[in-house]
Amino acid sequence: MGYGARVVADSVAESGRRLVTMEVTFPRLVLAEFNTHRVFSRNSASSRAIPIKKQLVRIREEPFVPATWGLNQAGMQAEREADEETAAAARTAWLVARDRAVEQAEELLRLGIHKQLANRLLEPFMWHTVIVTATEWSNFFALRANPMAQPEINQVATLMLDAYRGSTPVTIPAGGWHLPLLQPEERDGTFEHSEEARRISAARCARVSYLTHDGTRDLEADLGLYRRLVDGGHLSPLEHVATPEADGAWVGNFHGWRQLRKTIPNEQDFGLVS
Repeated sequence: MGYGARVVADSVAESGRRLVTMEVTFPRLVLAEFNTHRVFSRNSASSRAIPIKKQLVRIREEPFVPATWGLNQAGMQAEREADEETAAAARTAWLVARDRAVEQAEELLRLGIHKQLANRLLEPFMWHTVIVTATEWSNFFALRANPMAQPEINQVATLMLDAYRGSTPVTIPAGGWHLPLLQPEERDGTFEHSEEARRISAARCARVSYLTHDGTRDLEADLGLYRRLVDGGHLSPLEHVATPEADGAWVGNFHGWRQLRKTIPNEQDFGLVS
């Protein structure tokens, strides 16, 4: 794994409002910074969902290791980089910490502790994949694709900006839908306009992949996941699937688009469901 950003759906309404969904990968340690941007709808690969044995393999073989080692000083930004000898020692210390985290995660596994806890020990060394959808991107790019930002979030934001600029949106007419992670062969002109397609797209956004955790594509599994999401009130994945708003107004955190989430009764508070 490593840094990555790719556009998985790029749509523009007849009003001119553009809606873009990206799949991005970056170090887990800057997820909190990424999540401060409230215009984003986002779903992440879950530390609770991914089997710990799979995580352990990833952490051993492809851990996140900082590419630069800024020297300690007052303030939020390191202005000077460590020399080659210090950087090498810092990298060794980081990997020793990785080894200790793996050892203790394995011990929790041996004790029968659930992955929702055991995986947490591994998070500083994880790469993290997110599905993110928004109509408003300029503020994020201004703040994060910026040398003043932490290097790790600056790197992925710069990749995202390049992907955004390099993508050409598809015009979606009134009544059409923005459907991330629907595959090319599923866009046959009939299926992509169905309610089933919208549900499958939302489920895949929840999983952050068009594949199940077992590595297969399974439409029935997608539909089953969608039902569990809606029945349980876990509606954030439904935000990535959207249709143009007739008057181009704001709906939720999107400008000119209405999310599938907004079609679910009491979507704002499942506590109101009797």
